[in-house]
Amino acid sequence: MNQKQINAFRMVMRHGSVTAAANALNVSQPAVSRLLSDLEASIGLRLLLRPGGKVQPTQEAYEFFEEVERMYYGLDRLAQVADDIRNLRRATFRVASLPMVSFEIVPRAVKRYLDLHPGVSVMHDVHTSSQVLDLLTSRQIDLGIAQTSSQRRDVDVLAAFRTDCVCAMQPGHPLADRDVLTPHDLADEPLVVLNFRTLTYCYMVRCFAEAGITPHVVTETQPSYSACGLAALGTGIAIVDPITPGTFGAALRTVPFEPSLPYEFQIMKPVDVPLSRAAAAFLDQLLSTIAEQPHYGQRTS
Repeated sequence: MNQKQINAFRMVMRHGSVTAAANALNVSQPAVSRLLSDLEASIGLRLLLRPGGKVQPTQEAYEFFEEVERMYYGLDRLAQVADDIRNLRRATFRVASLPMVSFEIVPRAVKRYLDLHPGVSVMHDVHTSSQVLDLLTSRQIDLGIAQTSSQRRDVDVLAAFRTDCVCAMQPGHPLADRDVLTPHDLADEPLVVLNFRTLTYCYMVRCFAEAGITPHVVTETQPSYSACGLAALGTGIAIVDPITPGTFGAALRTVPFEPSLPYEFQIMKPVDVPLSRAAAAFLDQLLSTIAEQPHYGQRTS
């Protein structure tokens, strides 16, 4: 018993004659008759009677046909699933990001993505950069947006962006109306800075050291949202990315910091794992969304 024999039998049962089955299969009538005879010999059952040259299925043929149809339904279903996956009508996509891009950029990209591919299920988590990297290296997510060192070799960086940090403080703070703030301006000010595990902290410490200033750090925290929350309460001036303070509205005023203090973030995938079709399509939407929002930084790779 083989696929050609089964298919010939199915066409005869569906179309009611050997001639119609031959036309549907685009083969000769004798070829179909031979396939049917071979099938009957293979399974040891008489499937079709031919009184007066006509085809009459036996009861066994009807019972066998039910199973054949179930098999073809399963194959048709698999073909449909494959087509849905190929055309992004069926997929699950997982992304994790640091909070800065979760307020605006990722939601915009997800919305545009789902408008184009409504059959895709998107799972988006918000974590610190170290947690995002852990999820990437354990291959629990398809894409990650976080801060990382260029020395890491356990993730693939697909794109990198840079913007500059700002000083965030209450609107009534004496320094809130300055055009720019330097390490010397902040020498005696209580500061809220990002955790020592972050790249931003390393850049900040180096910047103050080069200016000969010891920063008066009252709190280390992460992510930037937490630092901005403390600044809004008057705990100190927060040195953070330029995006997060905007979510606090009138509760915070920002002033540029000089010399420029980079706030970098990267879009990454697990190393040696090719992007799925769903992930590649989302990456396109993410990159175009960032490009439309220049305040999120300039692409550096």
